[in-house]
Order: sequence, then structure tokens, then C-alpha cells
Amino acid sequence: MSDEGKSVSTSHAVATRGNLYRAAIVGAASLKGKEIAEMLNERKFPAVDIRLLDDDESLGQLESMGDEISFIQSVRAEQFDNVDFTFFAADADCTRKTWKRARDAGSAIIDASAALEDEPGASVRSLWVERERGVVVPPELQPGPCVIAHPVAVMLALLLLRAEKTAAIRRAVATIFEPASEHGQRGMDELHQQTVNLLSFQPLPKDVFDVQVAFNMVARYGQNSHTELDSVEARVLRNYRKIAGEIAPQPSLLLLQAPTFHGHALAVYLEMEKAPELQALSQSLAGDHVAVMTSEQIWPTNVTSAGQPDILVAMKRDRAQQNGVWVWAVADSLRISALTAVECAESMTAARPTGKIQ
Repeated sequence: MSDEGKSVSTSHAVATRGNLYRAAIVGAASLKGKEIAEMLNERKFPAVDIRLLDDDESLGQLESMGDEISFIQSVRAEQFDNVDFTFFAADADCTRKTWKRARDAGSAIIDASAALEDEPGASVRSLWVERERGVVVPPELQPGPCVIAHPVAVMLALLLLRAEKTAAIRRAVATIFEPASEHGQRGMDELHQQTVNLLSFQPLPKDVFDVQVAFNMVARYGQNSHTELDSVEARVLRNYRKIAGEIAPQPSLLLLQAPTFHGHALAVYLEMEKAPELQALSQSLAGDHVAVMTSEQIWPTNVTSAGQPDILVAMKRDRAQQNGVWVWAVADSLRISALTAVECAESMTAARPTGKIQ
């Protein structure tokens, strides 16, 4: 049974004990928020009530929760009363403004917005990598914010930790292709509209990226963009170091904005201590959450990874270096983030033997 299957069984076990919880999703209308809501339902998280919260633009919007339909409500302090777990999937500013309301109401905080990493007591987590390393995080009665590791940091940690089982890694270099979905629905919409306008010879909207991203590959956004690729690159490396551990190989990174809507892609160059056998390396990489494509004719893409629970991987030898190998990896990054968030909440139920259901 895979680790994911084991986690699902754990969730079922919690439910059968009759321990029911209340949860809230701040940013429920965002891409991450919708994915978290879907994952809570898919994994049968034992929540009797899930409150969908967002800003004024989304109020009253209908969202499906399994077989039920729920309304999105405004983010108010009273919405966190008797809530056991609050997932933050809105933008970083919204999280910083509202997370303490949830904490002060007694809710455990799961941050998928990357806003709370520097808060006292915060921990960056990926249960996939913790299981790979054999790390057991003891439950805390009053845990600090649980910050979800960047999905690329998770991908790199799993791949490099497993690759080292074949041979020591002298050098690791990764080029990361960033999708528009990392900027939420606004990023997806701007890429779409830029594509349409380019084909019809119309001016390009640049509110999000402040640069042309349609049919283009960029290493820097425009000066008026609210995000910098360098800051995302720094977060990936920072999160990788926290989840992979100090003795893990330290990769060099380059982050590029790709003209793609969804899913991360990585081109990772590994220089090993000795020439690796691809079959042995494939066996080391394959396992829970990683599927290796063995056919040289079929390589995975960000399109084929959509909706898939695993990181899809293909490999080939470097033509110039005998000890070098290229690893191509793609993954549905929204799904990885949502699954990590829900797994973290599941692990925190051990410190909450009973929910706040009255």
C-alpha cells in the first residue's frame, strides 16, 4: 500500500472514532482553495462543517463540496468560532491580515499562501519528504502555523534524496518552468487574454506580469509586477533546505516563467560520483509519489500530469559528461500543495482527539 493510501486509511480511522471537526478555507474561490476543498472531500477528512470564506468579490458564489453546494461567505472574526482547522489559500496579504483571528479562536493554521513562514513557531512541512527521510514530527497541543512547502521544493527533495541512493551527487542544477496558475486565476486569465490579443493584433494586458508571457519565456517580470521570480526562486531553495535536511544535496536553481497555464516542469541535471546505470537510478527514483516513464519514446508533459497524484519522471544520459544524467519531471503543483495541506491537517488531528462540535 502506498503512503497516500495509508494516509487515507488514517483519515477513515479518525472518522470511525466519531471525532468530527470543523474546518474553514480562506480564499475558497482561489485555485488553491478549490483544490483543497476537493482534496478534503476526496480523502474524506472528518469535517462535519467546512466554511468557505473569501473576499467581497466572491461573496455568495456557489461552490461544490462533494455532493453538497455551499455559499462563499465573507472573512469575519466570528466565522472562526469553534473551527478546528483553517486553511489559508488566499493571497499573502489576506493571510497576514486574518490568520491571527483564526489562531486566537483556537484553530490550527495550515498556510498554503506562503505568508507565515517567518512567524514564531511556524514550520515548513511536506509529509511526503518526512516519510522519505523517516522523520516523525510529534504532535503539538498548540502548534504554530504549518506552512506548506513549495511544490517544486517537494519535487526536488524527493528526487535528489532518492537519486543519492544510487550514487553520491557531486552537482545538481535545476531549471524550473513556472506556470501561470501560480498567480491564481488572474495569472491564468492574463496569459489567456495575451494569447488572444496577440493573435488578433491587439494591445496586451499586463496587470499581473507586466511583460509579455504569451508565446514567450521570461526570466524577469516587468517593474510593475507585484511578484519577482527571484523571490519565488529563493523560497523554493529555502523550503527545500528545510524539508530535505542539511546533508541533502544543495541544488542550483533557475526559475523561468513559461507560457503554460498549469503544472510545474523541471529539467534537473545531476552529476554523480560515478556513471549511473539508468535502470538502477529509475528503481531508486520510483516509488510513492514518483512514477518513472521507462519508454524512451514517451516523455511526460505538464499537460499529462494534470490531475495526476504523482510526479512524472523521465531520464536520459548527458552527451558530454559520462557521470551526468538529465531528469525531466512534471507535476500537478496545485494538487501537490492541496494534498500536502490536507495531510498536515490529518497529522494534526492526533493533538485534537475531539473537535469543537457541540
